[in-house]
Amino acid sequence: MTDPITQEHRTIKLARGRGLDLRTPLVMGVLNVTPDSFSDGNRYMSGGDALNRVKRLIHEGTDIIDIGGESSRPGSRPVDIDEELRRVIPVIKATRTFSDIAISVDTTKSEVARQALREGADFINDISALRFDREMVSVLKDTGAPVILMHMQGTPQTMQTSPQYDNCVQEIFDFFAERIDFCLAGGLSKAQLVIDPGIGFGKRLEHNLLLLKNLRRFRALGCPVLIGTSRKSFIGLASGVDREPYRRVGGSVASSIIALMNGADIVRVHDVMETVEAVRVWLALEEIE
Repeated sequence: MTDPITQEHRTIKLARGRGLDLRTPLVMGVLNVTPDSFSDGNRYMSGGDALNRVKRLIHEGTDIIDIGGESSRPGSRPVDIDEELRRVIPVIKATRTFSDIAISVDTTKSEVARQALREGADFINDISALRFDREMVSVLKDTGAPVILMHMQGTPQTMQTSPQYDNCVQEIFDFFAERIDFCLAGGLSKAQLVIDPGIGFGKRLEHNLLLLKNLRRFRALGCPVLIGTSRKSFIGLASGVDREPYRRVGGSVASSIIALMNGADIVRVHDVMETVEAVRVWLALEEIE
């Protein structure tokens, strides 16, 4: 069957005129400048610690750095715009003094997106899939920046209370079909859109496993697919070994490779060095006839 993602969509065109080649998988490294993220909260709140993390991610081989100034862990509370800007913008500006690495900003706020793109970010990662801030579409239309549309049932405050689906994969597929239509009606091009099924965002263990197993189904929507399994609690549930998030490296790497084998284009991870190494081994095997 022909891959429904057309050749021109094999490159993500970034806000500043560059592109990310999707012919081989991409690794997105996580940088949370927050006090309360589930895995690394409060580790990179100072400017020096954040920049050291940026440099380490680049050294370890990340293709993209995803900077977030507001936690979206289950039960987290929103922060105001000024605080989110105070956390995120200095990191972007400082990074741009020494690196041209692709930068994504994890935000649902249009003003944060606008200022981040102005200061050198390349695209936006919106866990609400443009549902929380009606002005986000205008920012993306005006800048031409790509956006990651993530599925979440509920909000970070409610999403894990009691997630229910009649048909998890179909319902999330239909959600993305509606979101894509919404974006196109708002003046965005399909080439700007990346989709993320939202592992752990309003899903039980079985929902997460079904999504990983059926990721290739989402390629029929014609957009690149990103998946983020890194250090999430379902890894402990699936493995039967419930460790602290930073000790879930083995399951994180395994689930990222499974996601790529099942059709993902980008994996979002905390453990970049280990993931890059695993991806390279998998790609070497793929090249053997």
